[in-house]
Amino acid sequence: MLVKKAYDSWSETYDSDINLTRDLDETVTRESLKGSHFNAVLELGCGTGKNTAFLSSVSAKVWAVDFSEGMLSKAREKAEARNVIFSLADVTKPWPFSENVFDLILVNLVLEHVEDLNFIFSEAARVLKRGGTFFVCELHPFRQYQGKKARFERGGNRIEIKAHVHDISGFLLAAKSNGLNLRDLREWRHEKDQSGLPRLISFRFEK
Repeated sequence: MLVKKAYDSWSETYDSDINLTRDLDETVTRESLKGSHFNAVLELGCGTGKNTAFLSSVSAKVWAVDFSEGMLSKAREKAEARNVIFSLADVTKPWPFSENVFDLILVNLVLEHVEDLNFIFSEAARVLKRGGTFFVCELHPFRQYQGKKARFERGGNRIEIKAHVHDISGFLLAAKSNGLNLRDLREWRHEKDQSGLPRLISFRFEK
């Protein structure tokens, strides 16, 4: 199943499904960005808006984009803040934003579905203001090495969504190649799997 079609289908139950990775990502985002304030935020792959409400509370304006109409529809339904603009966009295509616009760009649980990391980092560097932050939170490569992928149940069948394995060095090289400096790297476990491999990895880059 194509990635877009899969997320359109998953959107119906995404918020209610048991999903430790989704829940941990929400915790990581809040923990990493708490106490900060931004003027303009670009949220890539906003999904059903699990992080959008929080971002609207720490930013003057949020542009939340996703390529799944189903996911975006759910996000719009839940949105209460007036400082959020939702739009349909594919992050693997040239981004519809001018240069030096955002002081925070973040992407969560999206890049496993993107083959070319360099394109994402080059576009992020283009639209990010000098001194701005690019925050990345993704499924840990250790879990990818084990074959873990985003998946959901539908009609009694398990649907796994196509993914590309990215090493930690791949993220760092893409950042370095596009003038983004690493400021923080953290590995995260959910409280229910503290003894296992890290579930997520987060990076904080600065232009």
